Amino acid sequence: MFAGFERHKIQTGDITINCVVGGSGPPVLLLHGYPQNLSMWARTAPLIAEKYTVVCADLRGYGDSSKPRGLPDYSNYTFRAMAADQVAVMKALGFDTFHVAGHDRGARVSHRMALDHPEAVRSMAVLDIAPTYTTYTAPNREIARGYWMWYFLCRPEPFPETLIGANPDFFFETLLGSLGASQFDADQMAEYRRCWRAPEMIHAGCCDYRAAITLDLAMDTADRGRKKVTVPALAMWGETGAPARYFDVEACWREWCTDLRGIAIPSGHFFIDAMPRETAVALMDFWAAL
Repeated sequence: MFAGFERHKIQTGDITINCVVGGSGPPVLLLHGYPQNLSMWARTAPLIAEKYTVVCADLRGYGDSSKPRGLPDYSNYTFRAMAADQVAVMKALGFDTFHVAGHDRGARVSHRMALDHPEAVRSMAVLDIAPTYTTYTAPNREIARGYWMWYFLCRPEPFPETLIGANPDFFFETLLGSLGASQFDADQMAEYRRCWRAPEMIHAGCCDYRAAITLDLAMDTADRGRKKVTVPALAMWGETGAPARYFDVEACWREWCTDLRGIAIPSGHFFIDAMPRETAVALMDFWAAL
């Protein structure tokens, strides 16, 4: 995977972020979701790299990036902390400004990055999510059933860590299947399994969700109606994915963005894997029009 890309481990404070860099042209940062890692972009990044300098990075807690123990308040696993990591990575690579696109948890990091670092973010693309605030404050029984992992993973340690750790492959592959996963490439699945079998990653992922339901939700509640994403923004969603099933995705994001485009992809949650070329073209068309 990522033939022709350079691999880097970049120190940002006390955190090391793993990333790959390839291509040439304007810089773009691509961020993955839970429980994956940068390998999710393996089929899409080379297409984008034909016109752009592409950086695919593991979020803190995932892949081969640092996985610190969660602090008592989980502040080291907020989207704010993860966004600051990635801004520092891009700066270390020589990119003071860049486009960012994220899927799933990476999209939530991208949203917080655009709010906290508008001077660095040229544009934001959020792939197949409704805003964190909406997802936590709108649930009915159907939404809660669809987003069951949000309420399991945030339980206090060591409950979810113990249950997941008993059989990580079964847990994560069941989770991916419940989200409508397509058949991932064998080399991608090998990377996912290698990384999610680590107890440190299992713990970090739980801390991600613990931070989301506490500190991240509090930040978004404070910002709602007062602070918006002012850079050009793109919301993409799978027509058969959970966000489209439960929310009006474009309308949700219009509450948070002053300049928004919306695109539906004829696929489910993992449209980056199912339709890599269509995903790459949609992103590049968005960036080219700015």
